[in-house]
Amino acid sequence: MTSVADSMVDLTFHPAPASETPRGAVIVCPGGGYQGLAAHEAEPVADWLNRAGFPAFVLRYRVAPHRHPAPLEDSARAVRLVRHGAAGFGCRPDRIAVLGFSAGGHLVTTLATRFDRGDPNAADPVERHSSRPDAVVAGYAVISMQSFAHEGCRRNLIGEPPAPGMIEALSNERHVTAETPPAFLWSTADDPSVPVGHSLLFAQALADRGVPFELHVFPHGPHGLGLADHTSTRGACAEVAQWTELCQRWLARLGF
Repeated sequence: MTSVADSMVDLTFHPAPASETPRGAVIVCPGGGYQGLAAHEAEPVADWLNRAGFPAFVLRYRVAPHRHPAPLEDSARAVRLVRHGAAGFGCRPDRIAVLGFSAGGHLVTTLATRFDRGDPNAADPVERHSSRPDAVVAGYAVISMQSFAHEGCRRNLIGEPPAPGMIEALSNERHVTAETPPAFLWSTADDPSVPVGHSLLFAQALADRGVPFELHVFPHGPHGLGLADHTSTRGACAEVAQWTELCQRWLARLGF
């Protein structure tokens, strides 16, 4: 694990075992309600990705008292950095995924619907790269600031009361387009903190616009399971733990 040298964002690199051909990379965004960052959704996830052969990065994006657009700026910068330095990281610049849990899931789906193509005239060469991820993975994600709203996330990200238009602007199911990258979504049907309806809203929006996606809803499991193995602070859950293998296969089908 090494820190990526950049004054604008806190990003650590977890290299994968040496490979003859570059692989796709995954940037991990832990959850934490935009108030903190959950440790079990950070390095353990990067370690799993490394074991699966993927170069991985952990993004420690800004949280409260920072508000929108600070987390989004951090995630966009992270994608640009990895794309810019792909040769040195041993990864493909055209296969960069973002993976987030809970509030981190909101962040990665925000980026997936708010990316830009880069500024070709920027003085900073990193900023010339697109911030569009090539795939998005969202576990028990907060998606909407309207339906099934998570009050803590909303308060930490956009304040209380929020500025006019912010609830609509950050309800990500409202901003899916045909350019939104493919998505892998998973949740549990009885999640008491972030209802599965969030994932269903995003899946429906993707379907409506012809964006490929895969959705898994497991019958039971508490919020915040992470890998759902021994690293989880909520305990292991063998049925839910299948998501990692399912996700690995999905990424492989996308050429990661």
